[in-house]
Amino acid sequence: MKDFEKGLVARTEPADGKGLRILIVHTRWNAPIVNALVEGATAALRAAGVAEITTRDVPGCYELPLATASLLAQQPYDAAISIGVLIKGSTMHFEYIADAASHGLMRVGLDAKRPVIFGILTCLTEDQAKERAGIAGAGDEGHNHGRDWGLAAVEMARLNNGQA
Repeated sequence: MKDFEKGLVARTEPADGKGLRILIVHTRWNAPIVNALVEGATAALRAAGVAEITTRDVPGCYELPLATASLLAQQPYDAAISIGVLIKGSTMHFEYIADAASHGLMRVGLDAKRPVIFGILTCLTEDQAKERAGIAGAGDEGHNHGRDWGLAAVEMARLNNGQA
């Protein structure tokens, strides 16, 4: 029996992002971790052949749904990836922002009828967030989930365009 492999299981055919326009909206909150995730998503998109990638930033995760909706309405993007990092503190703030952002991004995708990839890490510690951004260090960098989100954007854009 094969060991469990965490992360997005690769499709049998390579991702084909040629001709797609992808939007990445990311936060400036927790920037070192977010920047690694954006780099991972961008690398995966470029490897899939996506030539047109627009990247915009916003203050935090709470702002992601409105910014993503606004930018999708302004340009004909095939998909969006909304990236942020929430790290639990000692108050309820984490839960409120995570809930609002996740519901908001789902609504944006459904209303716009375009894929919006949920790229918000919701972690209990900074170390967990770094591991999920592939920058943990200590010999085990972890896995950069941004790469998964880039591949998901290509796959869902093709599906949404009737090309899957």
